[in-house]
Amino acid sequence: MTAHPYRSVLYIPAARPRALEKAKTLAVDAIIFDLEDAVAVAEKPQARDLLRDTLMAGGYGKRAQLARINGLDTPWGLDDVATLAAARPQVLLLPKVNGAADIAALSNVMDSHDGYSDTKIWAMMESPLGILNAAEIAAAPRMGGMVMGTNDLAKDLGTRTTVDRAPLQASLSHCVLAARAAGIAVVDGVYNAFKDADGLRIEADQGRDFGFDGKTLIHPAQVEVANEAFAPSEDDLDLATRQITAFEAAVAQGQGVAVVDGSIVEYLHVETARGLIAKAQTIAELSA
Repeated sequence: MTAHPYRSVLYIPAARPRALEKAKTLAVDAIIFDLEDAVAVAEKPQARDLLRDTLMAGGYGKRAQLARINGLDTPWGLDDVATLAAARPQVLLLPKVNGAADIAALSNVMDSHDGYSDTKIWAMMESPLGILNAAEIAAAPRMGGMVMGTNDLAKDLGTRTTVDRAPLQASLSHCVLAARAAGIAVVDGVYNAFKDADGLRIEADQGRDFGFDGKTLIHPAQVEVANEAFAPSEDDLDLATRQITAFEAAVAQGQGVAVVDGSIVEYLHVETARGLIAKAQTIAELSA
């Protein structure tokens, strides 16, 4: 698990000043300031300048801040990196990553500018080749996280949209495996029907059960559902507390396992329980 929670990761178009300002008031764990898909070609130069000034001005509190740049193979990517350097961004999110070489290329460009010494790289996982190379991407130097681009991935795979996302499950699980092996964050893709809270809850619960840290969102109305789905529930925390207490009592009596609610509790369960409690504490601190 990553230290900072990423239950809700909201896309904000970098060309919209009102949206950038409103994001300062939203109960999101992280923001993706988007210079790519959400910005028209004619607006890209103005948007990158606005984003640089916005990040330098601050005001986003403890929310994690990711700047999604345009690809380096586009006419705008290099200028995005050059312009944002002055803002010393926390994260650059690179779209359409196909392999570790793409991460290395961005890192090299970042090294040519002052301002990126502490900046992490996150990768959009949205192509079949990128999914196949997920392990090498996750392990690349400077990597901090992965974001599933499920819309682009579904398009390239030629799959249909289903409630259970069966056509995408292999890709989703593969990226979770890669991220966990590398010790980085991994965030599920968007749910397009932003007015359908029930559908979002089903997909967010599924993403949580798959092991994702959280979900990317396209509308503020989705934040509450995502925050709830990816946070430990009261029942989760109650069970975690009882597991820890029972196991510690068993160890004190020279035993290696305990029993809680009819189930065996070993040290691995206690590690998970402590992680849940720590996550809840971090969320509480972030919310405060």
